[in-house]
Amino acid sequence: MNPNAATLRLAVLPRSNVLTNALLVAAGVLLVAGAAQVRIPLADTPVPITGQTFAVVLIGAAYGASLGASTLVAYWLIGLAGAPIYAEGKSGWDTFVGPTGGYIIGFVLAAALTGYLAQQRWDRRFSSSLGAMLLGNVAIYVPGLLWLAHYLNTGVNDTLVAGLYPFVLGDVIKLFLAGALLPSAWLAVRRFRGG
Repeated sequence: MNPNAATLRLAVLPRSNVLTNALLVAAGVLLVAGAAQVRIPLADTPVPITGQTFAVVLIGAAYGASLGASTLVAYWLIGLAGAPIYAEGKSGWDTFVGPTGGYIIGFVLAAALTGYLAQQRWDRRFSSSLGAMLLGNVAIYVPGLLWLAHYLNTGVNDTLVAGLYPFVLGDVIKLFLAGALLPSAWLAVRRFRGG
């Protein structure tokens, strides 16, 4: 294990090859797909609360920008091809162009952004890790809300009521968990290396 590696993935698995990366992408897709099924439906919005945002920012930060974004592109394409891996076991083009399609695009952006910030060592301390996770969430919400406004044909306030406000508390909890998990993982890497 290398505590000076650019990403947590490289610290734990320093050798990079096609098979390792393919297995990591598959594991990441399965993590996001599983997190998508942890959901709380809401009555006043077509967007459910899920565990996806947690998984997305965690994968981005642990894998780095390129592999993290590639993992979320794979998630998007596998779901688009018909595998029931989106929230509520949904899949396909109709789901992608439905109310949550913008968030799926945001997942790719968030993984790339949190991965980039992790490569800049933002994932080593709780405060900067939390900042990276927050910026990753913003990267999810911007395309998500823009598409939701288009899909629902709503103004700013109605879009925020349907696509942002109900999710703030849950996202704060998920951000704190992800923000704490990465520095803890780095601490474990340093201790393992030292012991």
